[in-house]
Amino acid sequence: MMKRSINKVAVLGSGIMGSRIACHFANIGVEVLLLDIAPKELSPEEQAKGLTLDNPIVKNRIVNTALQTAVKTNPSPVYSKKALNKIKTGNFEDDMSKIAAYDWVIEVVVENLDIKKKVFEQVEQFRKPGTLVTSNTSGIPIHLMAEGRSEDFKSHFCGTHFFNPPRYLKLLEIIPTPHTKPEIVDFLMQYGDKFLGKTTVLCKDTPAFIANRVGVYSIMALLHLVEKLDLTVEEVDKFTGPALGRPKSATFRTSDVVGLDTMIKVAKGLYDNCPDDKAHDLFKLPAYVQKMEENKWLGDKTKQGFYKKTKTADGKTEILALDLKTLEYKPQQKVKSATLEMTKPVENLRERIKIFAKGKDKAGELFRHSSFGLFEYVSDRIPEISDELYRIDDAMRAGFGWELGPFELWDAVGVKEAIEGMDQYGNKTAAWVQEMLDAGNTSFYKVENGVKKYYDIPSKSYKALPGTEEFIILDNLRDNKTLWKNSGVSIIDLGDGILNVEFHTKMNTIGGDVISGINKAIDMAEKDYRGLVIGNDGANFSAGANVGMIFMMAVEQEWDELNMAIKMFQNTSMRIRYSSIPVVVAPHNLTLGGGCEFSLHADHVQLSAETYMGLVEFGVGVIPGGGGTKEFALRASDEFKDDQIVQNALKDRFLTIGMAKVSTSGYEAYELGYLQKDKFSISMNRNRLLADAKAKAIELADAGYTKPVQRNDIKVLGKQGLGIVYAGANSMYAGHFISEHDKKISEKLGYVMCGGDLSAPAEVTEQYLLDLEREAFLSLAGERKSLERIQSIITKGKPLRN
Repeated sequence: MMKRSINKVAVLGSGIMGSRIACHFANIGVEVLLLDIAPKELSPEEQAKGLTLDNPIVKNRIVNTALQTAVKTNPSPVYSKKALNKIKTGNFEDDMSKIAAYDWVIEVVVENLDIKKKVFEQVEQFRKPGTLVTSNTSGIPIHLMAEGRSEDFKSHFCGTHFFNPPRYLKLLEIIPTPHTKPEIVDFLMQYGDKFLGKTTVLCKDTPAFIANRVGVYSIMALLHLVEKLDLTVEEVDKFTGPALGRPKSATFRTSDVVGLDTMIKVAKGLYDNCPDDKAHDLFKLPAYVQKMEENKWLGDKTKQGFYKKTKTADGKTEILALDLKTLEYKPQQKVKSATLEMTKPVENLRERIKIFAKGKDKAGELFRHSSFGLFEYVSDRIPEISDELYRIDDAMRAGFGWELGPFELWDAVGVKEAIEGMDQYGNKTAAWVQEMLDAGNTSFYKVENGVKKYYDIPSKSYKALPGTEEFIILDNLRDNKTLWKNSGVSIIDLGDGILNVEFHTKMNTIGGDVISGINKAIDMAEKDYRGLVIGNDGANFSAGANVGMIFMMAVEQEWDELNMAIKMFQNTSMRIRYSSIPVVVAPHNLTLGGGCEFSLHADHVQLSAETYMGLVEFGVGVIPGGGGTKEFALRASDEFKDDQIVQNALKDRFLTIGMAKVSTSGYEAYELGYLQKDKFSISMNRNRLLADAKAKAIELADAGYTKPVQRNDIKVLGKQGLGIVYAGANSMYAGHFISEHDKKISEKLGYVMCGGDLSAPAEVTEQYLLDLEREAFLSLAGERKSLERIQSIITKGKPLRN
């Protein structure tokens, strides 16, 4: 990376995108200046207060209101409220001169070329030479914005198209102009990846760039197919959702969330600016969409779109779906599909795709019509929007949440098989695809010696995916580097003396097979390797223990077996901490219950910025039983200083478990006490998580890792602490804030964290607390209320979460 550092960023424009881009830079510790226009008129409240247009409160009203609105949204744009301390606000009239002290200026004003050019005139007056200037436009040609600017401005200017919401959607499109210095492009590509956590995709300056060009084509094609195939809103969303590797919001629900007007705007832009596109007519709005636009049925922002939330006669919330023929809202109809039923037991997405491709019902027909059209479209877009096919796949995965990009989807169907189907459906692929097949190349991607390669069209050969040499992708290693496996885990050699334990149970839940696999991996690492990483490439790190197993043992009253299972869980957590090799746990997304407990015991936690960690066992009527309760008692002990702090430390730790608090980010996991200072690191880019974890394991090994000694100095309060816990639980119960069963769980949790009913404060061992923890867990697991809660979780198929 060229020698350039970004410490301060100025964001010009505080609308939906600008305020959230500002928040994301603050998330990573960058100082942000957020500016917007000053109001032209006083609000009624300002008039009542006697304020004038020159008052700073008035002048910054637009920017401050926008930022406050952003922060109140759910999910939040910030990892922690503390990030907001990094953002200063101001207005264009008074504060534009301050950008002279900033390293990067990002323009995010209204999508109007004349307005943007006026803003850049101001920017040119104050920016220091060499400062980066970029635009977040989603449609205006980048090169037009730089017209009339200085050479230094032009050479440091390009497009940086974030997707909304910037914290959660991983795509960042980088769009240079002919004047942009190559080193600036390289810097932004790497900065977006390493620091902003983005999948950075280099785009050409073509209408809608890559993701919106392909994504809006895909949506518009579906909008037209609805009429052709006589499909309902519910059917389309069922057929184009998670079963197909797409977001749960699928097609129409996504439109409602994003705003139908946004999709219409991009579609109209493509219709106007791409007259030679073979799919030109598809960008025309179907009649029912035109009518929705006229009626202002634009989705969530107008309270109705393809769906509408309403109340029934008895006051219950009901979601109605739009009948696209009558344009009336009706109760949603259950979707039945033989193809969908066949895909349900199939975990592997590529195998599910093959089922869709052969489906004989509406689901199969929609898949073939939409996919064959998509394959034709993306093959025709090379080299117009990209010279390399992998950039299109990257953009669609990161920008639209597809698990498989178009060419990856094509590979899953089979390139040759798809072309045969396309001929039957009237779709024709670009000539280069047939040339690829004629040369004996049967897929767009392949893995050789653990390296994923893509088909490079100009050279007619396969090349390694750029940048991925810095990633660890288990899919690429599994065939040749798996040393041992059972039904729940695979142990994979990452090289350099580091092993990895990968979970592959449903939602990566933890049962006997996972426990066995972790212990086997530690055995192997202690004998022949230098360290161990516990991490995976699944959607979630772990949704916690296998509650179905606990439920069955409790129902059958197999107390000895359940006691042994919990003891094995505890022993595994302890072995993670007290093995002779460093163990690094690499959590991401859901990291609940047992997944959290393993993290609590790691030598180091290398976690994704998007990690939702928590001890949530209260949700099923028990306490953490895999060492989590013991660990929180230990950490409270380490915080004890004087009597007041003793009580506060115990209270804070108790409430974190008792309220089943789940972090909303990796940073908040630290604030909630799940992570320890100097024993965790955060990977902004999820793709780098396992590589970062491996590097940390090597670092610990190289530093001369020494096996820790079990603790026997944990201070517990005994009856002194129990009095506080019991009084609090009784007070909450008496006030009807908790149930009688919740009161009982609270007392059991307090009993363990206080070390039992010791007559005076004392120092105890970890094993002493583990025994209390296990005893409390077993007693609660047999309670009828706990069994009812566990059964409810199993029936609904949802992870334990507050």
